[in-house]
Amino acid sequence: MVRGAVDSEEPDRLYTLTGGRSRAEEPDLDLVTLIVSGADPLPGMQSEHVKILRICRYPTAVVELAAELDLPVSVVKILVSDLLVEGQVSARHPSAPRASTELPDAAFLKKVLVGLHNL
Repeated sequence: MVRGAVDSEEPDRLYTLTGGRSRAEEPDLDLVTLIVSGADPLPGMQSEHVKILRICRYPTAVVELAAELDLPVSVVKILVSDLLVEGQVSARHPSAPRASTELPDAAFLKKVLVGLHNL
């Protein structure tokens, strides 16, 4: 049997990383939720939290974080949830609805539609 990435992690290490938790406090995190750091790492932070803050200087999906950190997605969700609670990062699902003020102008959309029809 070939051991995969999850099998290669020591259960004790994963238990320590998550503080024994098995679920993230933020239930809305999924694989494509974009995480953006809003602060610099603080002295004494858990090393994985520091790595997440550094990686997420630009919007990064949860699944990308898991790949970069070589950790299971469930563990990354717990770590990101910790940072969300502390206000160190922000999370946004790429298909989150926009406020009506952020929507494009209707006249502009009509011009785009006319342009597409003319092609």
